[in-house]
Amino acid sequence: MANILLIEDNDEMRENTSEILSLAGHHVEMASNGKEGVIKAQLSPPELIICDIMMPELDGYGVLHMLNRDPNTNHIPFIFLTAKADRADVRKGMELGADDYVTKPFDDVELLSAVDTRLKKSNLMQSHNFSNGPEGFENFIRQVKTIEEFTKIDINNKTKSYKKKDIIYSESNTPLYLYYIEKGKVKSVKNNKQDKELITGLYNEGDFFGYVTLFENSPYEDEAVALEDTVLKLIPRDDFFKLIYQNRDVANTFMKMLSKEVKEKEERLLKIAYDSVRKKVSESLLLLKERYGKTDSEQFSFPISREDLAHIAGTATETLIRTLTDFKDEGIVEIKGSTITIVNEDKLKSMKN
Repeated sequence: MANILLIEDNDEMRENTSEILSLAGHHVEMASNGKEGVIKAQLSPPELIICDIMMPELDGYGVLHMLNRDPNTNHIPFIFLTAKADRADVRKGMELGADDYVTKPFDDVELLSAVDTRLKKSNLMQSHNFSNGPEGFENFIRQVKTIEEFTKIDINNKTKSYKKKDIIYSESNTPLYLYYIEKGKVKSVKNNKQDKELITGLYNEGDFFGYVTLFENSPYEDEAVALEDTVLKLIPRDDFFKLIYQNRDVANTFMKMLSKEVKEKEERLLKIAYDSVRKKVSESLLLLKERYGKTDSEQFSFPISREDLAHIAGTATETLIRTLTDFKDEGIVEIKGSTITIVNEDKLKSMKN
């Protein structure tokens, strides 16, 4: 059962609604006005919020607006209680991000059904990490299709294969799809004014990519290239935005992914700018292991061109080759052709600047 915050200024309605929820096994925290409700939600975020619309001082719309601005509360399912049957009021609430509404007066079954539905959908989306392997996309699609609004959306309608070194999209292209890697590996590449290449992202089976530019609604600022023979699922941008705009659980999942990717890119750029060459190369090898290694215990081997590794590290190819030779002489890596094997991960992790 769930922890629910009930925000309702009418004493009798608040007590009756709380009793219904409590008898169904839920733990109910009550607030008698919007300001009190916001404070309680921020101090101890509940699993679900039920909120009246028409309240003095701060109405339900204001409550939802304030909670949506707080990253600690903007993911919480939100149900409006309204005595009005006016569709304009309902539409305004849904546009602000409400997940559902219940019109007063309501019976026990109607209220509990709305609560159970929102909790079930929220748990489905939050319990799954989309980037966990080739089965991730199918699980994602199955879960999304349990949401009633999306049952008519065909978001599994296009698969495309790419050969090694094929360009998936180019700089300045208009983004048309969200990409999901069913099989293979992909890199994103940025060229500077001197036409020097920097690898800005590495993606593996089970990863989504291309969503940063979709959110920004701007042309691509980099290029995506297949590192090996690759199969992608392509979700049209219009279908992707239906998922984002109409369901906060899907939106919050991608927002977390977006935040994580932006943070990782910022950290990499800082390291490229300020780290020594040895530190840059060691961090690049550890990044490859993080992205493409199967387990923590086994030695990690990966075939990669010296140019690509130099582009990840942000250094010249000749400098990269000299550094790898040093690492080999020091027993940190083994090299056979294009394949590099990490044999002493601890030394890479403890590499000083």
